[in-house]
Amino acid sequence: MNQEILINVTPRETRAALVEDGVLQEIYIERTRRKGLVGNIYKGTVTRVLPGMQAAFVELGLARTAFLHASDIARGHHAAEEASDAPPPVPDIRELLHEGQQVLVQVLKDPLGSKGARLTTRISIPSRYLVYMPEGGGVGLSTRIEDAAERERLKGHIDSYAPAHAAGGYIARTAAEGASPEALRADMLFLNKLWENVREAGTQAKSGERVHEDLPLAVRILRDLSGESLRAVHVDSGETAERMRQFTRIFMPAMVERIAEHAGPKPIFEQHGVEAEIQRALERKVPLKSGGHLVIDQTESM
Repeated sequence: MNQEILINVTPRETRAALVEDGVLQEIYIERTRRKGLVGNIYKGTVTRVLPGMQAAFVELGLARTAFLHASDIARGHHAAEEASDAPPPVPDIRELLHEGQQVLVQVLKDPLGSKGARLTTRISIPSRYLVYMPEGGGVGLSTRIEDAAERERLKGHIDSYAPAHAAGGYIARTAAEGASPEALRADMLFLNKLWENVREAGTQAKSGERVHEDLPLAVRILRDLSGESLRAVHVDSGETAERMRQFTRIFMPAMVERIAEHAGPKPIFEQHGVEAEIQRALERKVPLKSGGHLVIDQTESM
């Protein structure tokens, strides 16, 4: 099985296609104007504490002050909490925060209408197979991984590697099902290195500065889809290709040589037949192998 990733970059959007043995398998689109804040990490300052709401307002340098509830504040990991099914009681917000305090926070929900972003100090950083929680503990597993033997295998491997790298907790994502021990370990090393970079940047950042932004599509797809079967990555933007190389030099050195700039006579998606595949997928009438067809229409309710 040979896989290629094709990346098309324009001012309005970035498109990435996963091609397997010459056949389009997946398409990803990220539009410039619709990029949200969810997952971004900021250095913020508490501007107001509201005991009655068990919440605080935090200034991040955004258009509106963000909102942090007491239940979203990390209070350290305790073994007793992990063993109990009942959630620990939430302390008074005044025991956790005070006005003028600087905190490292992650955006949970984008601003909506007159409401500011919702925040958490329970930071989580995803990779292809795992999610790392620096303030957490233990090992969790995606509920979509249903096979008991596979769940036990994953938990065993993650448990065996985790203490050697860093404190914190891990969650195995659905994509981790069937992943090799080497791939899981590589993911953990990547996450630990990334968190070290984020933590260091957080100590040096000024209030209101963004410390970490979720990766753009072109780099994120490398993180999530790279593997032994990925033969090449073709990009039609020199700037994007260089950013991808910078990322791989630090976190995925084996991938650096597989990234190439597209230099064909036609646009990258057209040359590889992807544009035609997308158009066929978006047609109103979809033929079936049985000889029948489906007709898909947009209606008021959908």
